[in-house]
Amino acid sequence: MTGQIDWAAQAEERLLTAALAQAPRLGWTSRLVATAAREAGLSAEEGQILLPEGPRDLAALLSRRHDRAALAALATLDPASLKIRQRIRQGVLARCDAAMADEQALRRWTGFLALPPNIPLALRLVWASADSIWRWAGDTATDENHYSKRALLAEVLASTLAVRLALGASASDAHLDGRIAAVMAFEHWKAGVKPADFAGRVAKQLARLRYGRA
Repeated sequence: MTGQIDWAAQAEERLLTAALAQAPRLGWTSRLVATAAREAGLSAEEGQILLPEGPRDLAALLSRRHDRAALAALATLDPASLKIRQRIRQGVLARCDAAMADEQALRRWTGFLALPPNIPLALRLVWASADSIWRWAGDTATDENHYSKRALLAEVLASTLAVRLALGASASDAHLDGRIAAVMAFEHWKAGVKPADFAGRVAKQLARLRYGRA
């Protein structure tokens, strides 16, 4: 069983790496998945086993790779030595930097996730990214704050990445600082965006990503 898991994980990484090279040309499509599988030395059947939902599964692999890269970058920092707003700022910057390392493919990826049928997947992925940052930051809340913190940070992540793609790092840094200033006082987390507002706010940012608007 361990050997099968190792094979799957290694094959997924090869397939994703191959896909990133082809995504700017092919878009985030079933054709991309088939081409990447072939270039990764996988049969069509193996590609289907690894990615039963095709481009959606591939999109999830990229988001998880970026989450891991962000956490690896953050590992050089001691979150306990930082104020909470500094932790979140560093977390968002690390996550955006990780994503922008694949900028050309990322633009096709965001366009794919912004399509209406893919919004639920996009929401799950950005929620998972927010959760990973909060866990690195030391959050252990298990009450409603657990959800409100992640909902609010997910919107900050999505909007900051949208600005980064449209206007560049300087503009996105300024945007991030403004968002943090507006919502990061700890007591405001409790009275801020409700988890129920999460989907609408993130969907708005995905629409901006799709059309390249900050």
